[in-house]
Amino acid sequence: MDDAFILNSSSSPKPEPAKPDVEVEVAVETKSDEDTPWRLVLYNDEIHTFDEVINQLIKALGCSFSKAEELTFKVHNDGKAVVHEGTFEECFQINSVLQEIQLVTEIKG
Repeated sequence: MDDAFILNSSSSPKPEPAKPDVEVEVAVETKSDEDTPWRLVLYNDEIHTFDEVINQLIKALGCSFSKAEELTFKVHNDGKAVVHEGTFEECFQINSVLQEIQLVTEIKG
């Protein structure tokens, strides 16, 4: 061989990755169910009548006729409305009542 330098990789020690000189702490913020505002959204559909939706909202929310009517018109005009905000358990329970007549809903956290 001429003046070529051949490195035998099998016998060479492998360099270790450099270790940082600074310690870094990562803070992860977690929210409990109590801190998270869950929302129950009711969507508009072309199947149910105003009266059906109003009556089911009264049954599910325990609200007045005028409040249920207001929510129903909001759903109709905007395509959707938040009908309840609270804990997941509350939203889930109200959602169950609304879905008794197959209303289209979604729980968002």
